[in-house]
Amino acid sequence: MDFLKASSFCRSMRKASARRERSWPQAVRHGARLAGQIRRLYGSNKKADRPFLICLTGFTTDSPLYEECVRMNDGFSSYLLDITEEDCFSLFPLETLVYLTPDSEHALEDVDLNKVYILGGLVDESIQKKVTFQKAREYSVKTARLPIQEYMVRNQNGKNYHSEILAINQETHNWPEALKKGVSSGKGYILRNSVE
Repeated sequence: MDFLKASSFCRSMRKASARRERSWPQAVRHGARLAGQIRRLYGSNKKADRPFLICLTGFTTDSPLYEECVRMNDGFSSYLLDITEEDCFSLFPLETLVYLTPDSEHALEDVDLNKVYILGGLVDESIQKKVTFQKAREYSVKTARLPIQEYMVRNQNGKNYHSEILAINQETHNWPEALKKGVSSGKGYILRNSVE
Protein backbone atom coordinates (compact mmCIF):
# COMPACT_ATOMS: atom_id res chain seq x y z
CA MET A 1 0.00 0.00 0.00
CA ASP A 2 1.78 3.16 -1.25
CA PHE A 3 -0.02 5.34 1.28
CA LEU A 4 1.82 3.64 4.14
CA LYS A 5 5.19 4.07 2.41
CA ALA A 6 4.78 7.82 1.92
CA SER A 7 6.71 10.18 4.15
CA SER A 8 4.93 11.56 7.16
CA PHE A 9 3.51 15.02 7.42
CA CYS A 10 2.94 16.14 10.97
CA ARG A 11 0.67 19.06 11.75
CA SER A 12 1.72 20.29 15.17
CA MET A 13 -1.01 22.05 17.11
CA ARG A 14 0.14 24.64 19.61
CA LYS A 15 -2.08 26.39 22.04
CA ALA A 16 -2.21 30.16 22.07
CA SER A 17 -0.18 31.96 24.68
CA ALA A 18 -1.45 31.30 28.19
CA ARG A 19 -0.49 34.86 29.16
CA ARG A 20 -3.39 36.30 27.25
CA GLU A 21 -6.99 35.27 27.87
CA ARG A 22 -8.93 35.01 24.65
CA SER A 23 -12.58 35.97 24.40
CA TRP A 24 -14.98 33.31 23.14
CA PRO A 25 -15.47 34.93 19.68
CA GLN A 26 -11.68 35.17 19.24
CA ALA A 27 -11.19 31.54 20.25
CA VAL A 28 -13.84 30.42 17.75
CA ARG A 29 -12.27 32.53 14.99
CA HIS A 30 -8.82 31.02 15.62
CA GLY A 31 -10.26 27.50 15.78
CA ALA A 32 -12.05 28.19 12.49
CA ARG A 33 -8.80 29.33 10.86
CA LEU A 34 -6.95 26.23 11.99
CA ALA A 35 -9.87 23.98 10.96
CA GLY A 36 -9.63 25.59 7.52
CA GLN A 37 -5.88 24.94 7.39
CA ILE A 38 -6.47 21.29 8.26
CA ARG A 39 -9.19 21.02 5.57
CA ARG A 40 -6.83 22.44 2.90
CA LEU A 41 -3.99 20.18 4.05
CA TYR A 42 -6.21 17.11 3.95
CA GLY A 43 -7.83 18.06 0.64
CA SER A 44 -4.58 18.65 -1.22
CA ASN A 45 -3.07 15.51 0.29
CA LYS A 46 -6.12 13.44 -0.65
CA LYS A 47 -5.80 14.53 -4.30
CA ALA A 48 -2.11 13.61 -4.46
CA ASP A 49 -1.04 10.46 -6.30
CA ARG A 50 1.53 9.88 -3.54
CA PRO A 51 -0.03 11.30 -0.37
CA PHE A 52 1.74 11.90 2.89
CA LEU A 53 0.71 10.24 6.12
CA ILE A 54 -0.81 13.01 8.23
CA CYS A 55 -0.60 13.09 12.00
CA LEU A 56 -2.21 15.88 14.01
CA THR A 57 -0.16 16.13 17.19
CA GLY A 58 -1.04 17.99 20.37
CA PHE A 59 -4.67 17.48 19.36
CA THR A 60 -7.49 15.95 21.38
CA THR A 61 -10.91 14.71 20.33
CA ASP A 62 -12.53 16.35 23.35
CA SER A 63 -11.25 19.84 22.53
CA PRO A 64 -13.13 22.86 21.14
CA LEU A 65 -10.74 22.72 18.15
CA TYR A 66 -11.84 19.17 17.32
CA GLU A 67 -15.48 20.25 17.58
CA GLU A 68 -14.75 23.18 15.25
CA CYS A 69 -13.07 20.83 12.76
CA VAL A 70 -16.14 18.55 12.83
CA ARG A 71 -18.45 21.55 12.41
CA MET A 72 -16.52 23.11 9.53
CA ASN A 73 -15.21 20.04 7.68
CA ASP A 74 -17.74 17.51 6.36
CA GLY A 75 -16.63 14.01 7.30
CA PHE A 76 -13.77 15.22 9.51
CA SER A 77 -14.23 12.34 11.96
CA SER A 78 -13.63 9.95 9.01
CA TYR A 79 -10.50 11.70 7.68
CA LEU A 80 -7.64 9.26 7.07
CA LEU A 81 -5.15 10.75 9.51
CA ASP A 82 -3.78 10.11 12.97
CA ILE A 83 -4.70 12.29 15.94
CA THR A 84 -2.69 12.24 19.15
CA GLU A 85 -2.37 14.32 22.31
CA GLU A 86 1.42 13.81 22.24
CA ASP A 87 3.57 16.50 20.70
CA CYS A 88 5.65 15.62 17.66
CA PHE A 89 8.91 16.01 19.60
CA SER A 90 8.06 13.14 21.92
CA LEU A 91 6.16 11.05 19.37
CA PHE A 92 8.89 10.76 16.71
CA PRO A 93 12.67 10.35 17.00
CA LEU A 94 14.16 13.86 16.89
CA GLU A 95 16.64 12.90 14.16
CA THR A 96 13.73 12.12 11.81
CA LEU A 97 12.04 15.50 12.24
CA VAL A 98 12.29 18.46 9.84
CA TYR A 99 10.43 21.58 10.94
CA LEU A 100 9.20 23.53 7.93
CA THR A 101 9.67 27.20 8.72
CA PRO A 102 10.12 30.23 6.48
CA ASP A 103 12.99 31.33 8.75
CA SER A 104 15.24 28.38 7.88
CA GLU A 105 18.46 28.95 5.94
CA HIS A 106 18.03 25.55 4.27
CA ALA A 107 15.80 25.13 1.24
CA LEU A 108 13.95 21.81 1.03
CA GLU A 109 15.21 20.32 -2.23
CA ASP A 110 14.24 16.68 -1.73
CA VAL A 111 11.48 15.11 0.35
CA ASP A 112 13.08 12.24 2.27
CA LEU A 113 10.63 9.37 2.84
CA ASN A 114 12.38 8.57 6.13
CA LYS A 115 11.70 12.03 7.59
CA VAL A 116 8.69 13.53 9.35
CA TYR A 117 7.92 17.06 8.14
CA ILE A 118 6.33 19.40 10.67
CA LEU A 119 3.98 22.21 9.76
CA GLY A 120 3.13 24.17 12.88
CA GLY A 121 -0.50 25.15 13.42
CA LEU A 122 -0.06 28.34 15.39
CA VAL A 123 -3.36 29.33 16.93
CA ASP A 124 -2.44 32.89 17.67
CA GLU A 125 -3.66 36.31 16.63
CA SER A 126 -0.29 37.88 15.94
CA ILE A 127 2.29 36.71 13.45
CA GLN A 128 5.50 36.37 15.41
CA LYS A 129 8.77 36.00 13.53
CA LYS A 130 10.90 32.90 14.06
CA VAL A 131 8.48 31.14 16.47
CA THR A 132 8.68 27.84 14.58
CA PHE A 133 12.42 28.24 13.98
CA GLN A 134 13.05 28.79 17.70
CA LYS A 135 10.88 25.79 18.58
CA ALA A 136 12.97 23.61 16.25
CA ARG A 137 16.20 24.94 17.78
CA GLU A 138 14.89 24.26 21.29
CA TYR A 139 14.63 20.56 20.38
CA SER A 140 17.72 20.51 18.09
CA VAL A 141 15.54 19.57 15.14
CA LYS A 142 16.53 20.25 11.53
CA THR A 143 14.67 22.99 9.71
CA ALA A 144 13.85 23.65 6.07
CA ARG A 145 11.79 26.08 4.06
CA LEU A 146 10.08 25.66 0.73
CA PRO A 147 12.54 26.66 -2.03
CA ILE A 148 10.42 29.55 -3.24
CA GLN A 149 13.25 32.09 -3.53
CA GLU A 150 15.44 29.57 -5.39
CA TYR A 151 12.86 29.03 -8.13
CA MET A 152 10.67 32.13 -8.09
CA VAL A 153 10.81 35.91 -7.90
CA ARG A 154 8.15 38.09 -6.30
CA ASN A 155 5.68 39.80 -8.58
CA GLN A 156 2.86 40.94 -6.13
CA ASN A 157 0.28 39.62 -3.44
CA GLY A 158 -2.04 36.56 -2.59
CA LYS A 159 -2.19 33.22 -0.64
CA ASN A 160 0.27 30.33 -0.38
CA TYR A 161 -0.69 26.72 0.35
CA HIS A 162 2.34 24.80 1.63
CA SER A 163 0.57 21.45 1.80
CA GLU A 164 -0.53 21.66 -1.85
CA ILE A 165 3.00 22.53 -2.98
CA LEU A 166 4.46 19.63 -0.99
CA ALA A 167 1.88 17.21 -2.40
CA ILE A 168 2.58 18.30 -5.99
CA ASN A 169 6.34 17.96 -5.48
CA GLN A 170 5.82 14.55 -3.89
CA GLU A 171 4.23 13.47 -7.20
CA THR A 172 6.47 15.29 -9.68
CA HIS A 173 9.84 15.61 -7.90
CA ASN A 174 10.00 18.97 -9.69
CA TRP A 175 10.07 22.08 -7.47
CA PRO A 176 9.53 24.60 -10.28
CA GLU A 177 6.42 22.71 -11.45
CA ALA A 178 5.10 22.27 -7.89
CA LEU A 179 5.68 25.92 -7.03
CA LYS A 180 4.11 27.14 -10.27
CA LYS A 181 0.98 25.08 -9.62
CA GLY A 182 0.81 25.65 -5.85
CA VAL A 183 1.72 29.32 -5.44
CA SER A 184 -1.14 31.52 -6.54
CA SER A 185 -0.13 34.05 -9.19
CA GLY A 186 -1.78 36.60 -6.91
CA LYS A 187 0.94 35.89 -4.32
CA GLY A 188 3.32 37.81 -6.52
CA TYR A 189 5.82 35.10 -7.44
CA ILE A 190 6.73 33.94 -10.92
CA LEU A 191 9.36 31.39 -11.94
CA ARG A 192 12.80 32.91 -12.45
CA ASN A 193 13.13 31.68 -16.02
CA SER A 194 9.85 33.48 -16.84
CA VAL A 195 11.52 36.83 -16.06
CA GLU A 196 14.70 36.35 -18.09
